Amino acid sequence: MYTGRILSTGMNCDGKPFIAYRVSSRSFPNRQCLKYDGRAAVVPIEGFEKDIFKNAYIAYNCIRIVDDIAIVSNGSQTDVIADKISLGMSIKDSMAYSLLTMDYEKDDYNTPRIAAAVKPSAQEDEYECYIGIVNDNKILVEQVPFGEAAFISTYGSQVPDKVDFEAKTSSDAAKFIFDEGTFVNYEKPVTSSAAVFDGEWAIDVYNP
Repeated sequence: MYTGRILSTGMNCDGKPFIAYRVSSRSFPNRQCLKYDGRAAVVPIEGFEKDIFKNAYIAYNCIRIVDDIAIVSNGSQTDVIADKISLGMSIKDSMAYSLLTMDYEKDDYNTPRIAAAVKPSAQEDEYECYIGIVNDNKILVEQVPFGEAAFISTYGSQVPDKVDFEAKTSSDAAKFIFDEGTFVNYEKPVTSSAAVFDGEWAIDVYNP
């Protein structure tokens, strides 16, 4: 089954907050995830840099860390959400604003924009986690309950689905969303990245 880009968030099997993202692609497979200080980005691999002139949507920051909040998405809305959060807007409002104003991608497939953000806390009433999507007929931003995890994809059910995220470290999480657990059922994985919170956020990437 081809389900396009996938992201997941919530709490992993170890009770730690996480975010994870996978690029699945039929048209532009020659990409990789690279990690930097406080972010991860999807970029073309060497020799395919000119692909960005064929499709403006294929290179972007897929993960950003703002203070103790982690943001993940399938496009440039990552930066917009991060900027709104840094200005003091709530996670839910930042996601809703960014998805509403940027709307779905105006490509041949009307590709939805998906996003998630999580703020860790040991206390249930202080923990925040949201996952969202905007497509050509709806916008949805939904809370992921404390202790649970969910995932969403661009061309799949387009609603958050619960998942058991059986990966404890950021390295394991990047590999898990690439081709393990329920994610092994989805075709054409290209590259992935993830972050797990254990006192601080650790980012890792997986490039097969």
